[in-house]
Amino acid sequence: MLQRLEYADSVRREVAPLTTQKHKAQFGQFMTPLSVARFMASLFPSSTLQTCKLLDAGAGLGALSCAFLDRWAAGDFGFADVEACAYEIDPALRTHLAQTLLAYGERSPVRLKILTDDFIEHGAMLCKQGQRGFTHIILNPPYKKINSHSPHRLTLRTVGIETVNLYSAFVALAVELAAPGGQIVAIIPRSFCNGPYYRPFRDFVMERAAIRHIHLFNSRSKAFKDDGVLQENIIIRLERGGAAGNVTVSTSIDDSFTDLATHEHPFERIVFPGDAERFIHVPTSPEQNAYELSPAICHSLADLGIKVSTGPVVDFRLKEHICEMPEVGTVPLLYPGHFSSGGTEWPKAGMKKPNAILRNAETEKWLYPNGTYCVVRRFSSKEERRRIVASVVDPDVFEGAEKLGFENHLNVFHDSKKGLPEALAYGLAAYLNTSAVDENFRRFNGHTQVNATDLKQMLYPSRDALVELGKWAMQWGELTQAMIDEKLGTLHEEQK
Repeated sequence: MLQRLEYADSVRREVAPLTTQKHKAQFGQFMTPLSVARFMASLFPSSTLQTCKLLDAGAGLGALSCAFLDRWAAGDFGFADVEACAYEIDPALRTHLAQTLLAYGERSPVRLKILTDDFIEHGAMLCKQGQRGFTHIILNPPYKKINSHSPHRLTLRTVGIETVNLYSAFVALAVELAAPGGQIVAIIPRSFCNGPYYRPFRDFVMERAAIRHIHLFNSRSKAFKDDGVLQENIIIRLERGGAAGNVTVSTSIDDSFTDLATHEHPFERIVFPGDAERFIHVPTSPEQNAYELSPAICHSLADLGIKVSTGPVVDFRLKEHICEMPEVGTVPLLYPGHFSSGGTEWPKAGMKKPNAILRNAETEKWLYPNGTYCVVRRFSSKEERRRIVASVVDPDVFEGAEKLGFENHLNVFHDSKKGLPEALAYGLAAYLNTSAVDENFRRFNGHTQVNATDLKQMLYPSRDALVELGKWAMQWGELTQAMIDEKLGTLHEEQK
């Protein structure tokens, strides 16, 4: 019996390369490697329950159920018997799933049920019937967007669930179907941790369950490397009806778990008190950095009178108005490639991006007055040294141009679509480029994107402190990382 997980994994390695991307996309399907399945099963706490009711929704080849049942067979749980319920709608996988799981029933007191139902439809029906008895739930749910008018979305709304992806829908249903004290372990994309689209999902889960454990893979591509998945994934354990308390955070580079590191954090470090958005932070060390420790960092952008917006020029929609190089009737069009540690370089030949946009009746509403702005590029990779990369737009570079175009791959800090005071813009850029700010950002953002909404949610020093920081930065010219990191630590002293 202990070989069933190895069998499921051998089938996965055989089946995965033969499964088309179209088929995977249709089902949102990414099968769980053996090492990940075992780790997930290990996260369930010991239990004195006599009967376990196990749910594996989107069971695939059965690796997660196998890992859980193997742990039970090894004597780690005290259950006298197990009722296991596995959902799988893909007939190509269901044959393997049945072959894998039914072997357990031949040798142990486990009652198996393999369901072909759509889990969202059937799970919602169970919720309406008040059937909420699963004591243990283990999930690798499908990853696929669901639009606001789809049958799935409408079904979910009937049980109070509002979300935008199948994976979060599965987790929300699992929480709703869990018995009091029920344990849910799921491997899911990290995208739910922040942003407005997953706010209703975060609210739903945190009103019904406590976060007990979060595991973070430090490499974006290693958890499902056989499927070429680049979405950052985490493993999370929830307890139905549990009170918020300390949260265990573990990390590993990849699914070998050879460098596993574990720390415990108070819940207030995971979801900040007073954060209406309920962003979920994943600190990777027990030490607090300057962002958390400094009493000077306590202001919102609204407090500072500063706004941030995504660059309004979407180049493919304005193709006929865009020029490779400046000419009569154009104004500068700025991309992330125009900015570097050395400052603003414009126009920039050979960049593979245009440098100018015509100023006319159709483009005028997308342009900002020439001035001093702070910009942050929207896209980066997790492996880059910094996710937040801020620069200052120097108006003198543009030879008296009246207007500027900011392309959609930039976030722009502004004063009601006008430039900022020079020292304030330089101070804002210096602050955003500190290691502490970048580290804090990585704790709640697992995307390749740095969105304006995320920048709005962050805290900042006072306007006066930023101006002083800007004056200091302008005196030094080019700054090293060590210089700005050291300077950040003195901000609270200057505000006394």
